[in-house]
Amino acid sequence: MAKTKANETKILIIDDHPMMREGLAQVIAREPDLTVCGEAEDARAAMEAVAKLKPDLALVDITLPGKNGLELIKDLQAVRPDLPILVISMHDESLYAERVLRSGGRGYIMKQEGGKKIMRAIRTVLGGQIYVSEAISSKILDLFSGRRPQNGHSPLERLTDRELEVYRLTGQGIGTREIGERLHISGKTVEVHKANIKEKLGLRSSPELISHAARWCASQEPGVT
Repeated sequence: MAKTKANETKILIIDDHPMMREGLAQVIAREPDLTVCGEAEDARAAMEAVAKLKPDLALVDITLPGKNGLELIKDLQAVRPDLPILVISMHDESLYAERVLRSGGRGYIMKQEGGKKIMRAIRTVLGGQIYVSEAISSKILDLFSGRRPQNGHSPLERLTDRELEVYRLTGQGIGTREIGERLHISGKTVEVHKANIKEKLGLRSSPELISHAARWCASQEPGVT
């Protein structure tokens, strides 16, 4: 854990990949007024670190062991509503950025963007502004004005945050019982979510849902992590 000076802005990195945490820490270390005050690999450790270290900014990944990034953001907002949160994730911005902002996050950037853009996003959020790409910014403005974009609309956008998480875990080959254990809900509730997902996506059977979700999960894997 780094020692911090009184005038340094403290950043907490929350990501389950050690190499990603190390890469972000190296980018931040180049900035004389910023420091990494700590790291966490899951939601439980993140909550403990926020309480102990009192960071000025949290960098959060969407995919975390156990509770996902969206749920973690909601929990962090409950205990530290003043804490700005920037999501840095491999997942498609068009599907997750709006969900992150609704959960209380202040920005979203994809890991593939590289160090300079990530630092720009960090500075933007620390400055009290929201950071998303220009394309997503236009989409969100349309949503706030009551206009739903006609082009590039993904059926997955119809899923609730919980349904999307069940869909993602299903695509990873995880069964109903384990999904329930991970999300702290009953197997029956998982099946209800799956039924809703099938209806919203126009899927007729559980094997079709598994296949559809598996293809989506494969498409989300970046070329370089």
